[in-house]
Amino acid sequence: MSDSTVTHLLEMKNISKSFPGVKALDHVQLNINNGSVHALVGENGAGKSTLMKCLFGIYKKDEGEIFLEGVPVEFSSAKKALDHGVSMVHQELNQVRQTRIMDNIWLGRFPMKGLFIDEDKMYQDTLDIFKELDIDLDPRLKVDNLSVSESQMVEIAKAVSYNSKIIVMDEPTSSLTENEVNHLFRIIRALRDRGAGIIYISHKMEEILKIADEVTVMRDGQWIATKEAKNITIEEIIKLMVGRDLTNRFPEKTNVPSDVILEVQSFTAEDPKSIKDVSFDLRKGEILGIAGLVGSKRTELVEAMFGISRLASGTLKLSDGVEITNSNPQKAIQNGFALVTEERRATGIFNVADIRFNCTIANLDKYITKLKLLNDSARTADTEWAIESLQVKTPSQKTRIESLSGGNQQKVILGRWLLTEPDILLMDEPTRGIDVGAKYEIYQLMLDLANKGKAVIMVSSEMPELLGITDRILVMSNGRLAGIVETRSTTQEEILTLAAKYI
Repeated sequence: MSDSTVTHLLEMKNISKSFPGVKALDHVQLNINNGSVHALVGENGAGKSTLMKCLFGIYKKDEGEIFLEGVPVEFSSAKKALDHGVSMVHQELNQVRQTRIMDNIWLGRFPMKGLFIDEDKMYQDTLDIFKELDIDLDPRLKVDNLSVSESQMVEIAKAVSYNSKIIVMDEPTSSLTENEVNHLFRIIRALRDRGAGIIYISHKMEEILKIADEVTVMRDGQWIATKEAKNITIEEIIKLMVGRDLTNRFPEKTNVPSDVILEVQSFTAEDPKSIKDVSFDLRKGEILGIAGLVGSKRTELVEAMFGISRLASGTLKLSDGVEITNSNPQKAIQNGFALVTEERRATGIFNVADIRFNCTIANLDKYITKLKLLNDSARTADTEWAIESLQVKTPSQKTRIESLSGGNQQKVILGRWLLTEPDILLMDEPTRGIDVGAKYEIYQLMLDLANKGKAVIMVSSEMPELLGITDRILVMSNGRLAGIVETRSTTQEEILTLAAKYI
């Protein structure tokens, strides 16, 4: 194909890919132009990530052709893709967390001075990229000390370091607050203006139309439509994604909060950079949101409640005045707490284990018989309940959880904690990376729990989600409680003002 006939930076034609029991891709097409942002959307399991993994050399496609600048390509590995200017910022970050930022960025291609790594050049080259992207981080920091959003920025910087022509971003804003999203969008526009093609995978409808030039919709492993972003509405995108009208993004609020179920009093962490003197109460039948900017210590608050991080002072009191101590997660589970963590791959799933193991691991005591054996039939029945109740898309409960889409992995984790029958469910970014249809199902699940008198605490970076499903919103600012507002009477401006209170 000559240069004169090249019309797209990237062309993917009739791409098919099957796994045992599942046809993940069925003759999918995707065309990316120079200097454009192309949103790729669809429900979990639609095939978006699989298509990108076929492009990036992680999976070998069964059928189809890929052209980069008019030249046919077949990447046998991620390294080959990177060498050809195709990079991918994964939804689940895969970093060497015990090493420095600059080591992660230049891993496998360190600048050398003779037989030794040229540390000065590596440091300066990293600083240059950070300056270009307006990232304020010390390249010598360990990745393990970074927040999720900072880790994501490092991955984007790494992609830029390859001078990539195509950059795939898989749910890049799933853990970012509004300020961080605006920063990311500035970076994306700069990359677009430089001539790069950005493939942007997201479930956040508002931001898709804000950043994208074109939108491609996939459903059930098939290409459905490609539209110019300026000529399509959120409602039309959702209808194409789910194959039906979805008139309401949030279920009707039917829960009625009642008596106080828990009092959190003067929570202060041992770590002086964490939470300080946080007090609030939680009611039966309530969905309490936790808002705040990156670094506000929202996650640290729920982890302290669940016994993951240590407290210098503070108490938990139940409705009858009895004081409890969640000294570790096992004790928290015994006291009726459950926690769905933010980083499902790092702290949620056992990725090489099957769905049944992942569903029942938090509740093993329930399945031990008098003979100290595991009751496999009970485990199978409970796993089947979770799969059916949460509509997990899987060939079997013996399927490895790592082979499921991110949203279906999240449903399995939710099923695990529901099987422990908690009174207080803590959820840290529970709809991160989940499509609009599955989000609705999780919101409904939260309401169902609240209607049964359970209490739900939800950390979220999505303002529409907080305003759409909660009863009250607790706002954190730099480790402190900045205020608690009634959802029905608050505004986004009031919440953001509180979030900046102690900065």
